[in-house]
Amino acid sequence: MTHPGTALLRRASRLLALAVALCMAPAAWADDYAQVTQLLRSGKLAQALAQADQYLAAKPKDPQMRFLKGVVQSEDGRANDAIETFTRLTEDYPELAEPYNNLAVLHAAGGQLDKARTALEAAVRANPGYAIAHENLGDVYARMATASYGRAQQFDPTSKSLPAKLTLIRQLWPSARGGG
Repeated sequence: MTHPGTALLRRASRLLALAVALCMAPAAWADDYAQVTQLLRSGKLAQALAQADQYLAAKPKDPQMRFLKGVVQSEDGRANDAIETFTRLTEDYPELAEPYNNLAVLHAAGGQLDKARTALEAAVRANPGYAIAHENLGDVYARMATASYGRAQQFDPTSKSLPAKLTLIRQLWPSARGGG
């Protein structure tokens, strides 16, 4: 089941990827990034992936194009491939926060909240000022809290404090229904 906030997180991650790729790209390769980005924006995901792969055949370590490739894979519903791409990026470039964030979004969408939390904590260690990673971490904590409160309520259905906590967290984050 996909969490309603996942679409927003994916869109934010995609926009961040586009900004990173275009802003950090050396001038000589900017056209390659722009082409992949345009194909991605126009929904031509197979072509975007082919273009990224062609570029990466010549420059396999390029972090921006690898990141874009992960975004394309994610948008194309290839979550496992995107997870592999972002994981390898975090291994090769642990100082980059964005791959951790995108990895976390994929883990959270798959209900793997502990993995999402770990990835987001790495993102904020890499870049303490990375606002979207902090926000996503808060969302993951909210989902984890909802799940914990729900489990606690199962064990203690007479609890006076748990219904109020569940109500409050659901008011703050209406789609929080537990899980994880």
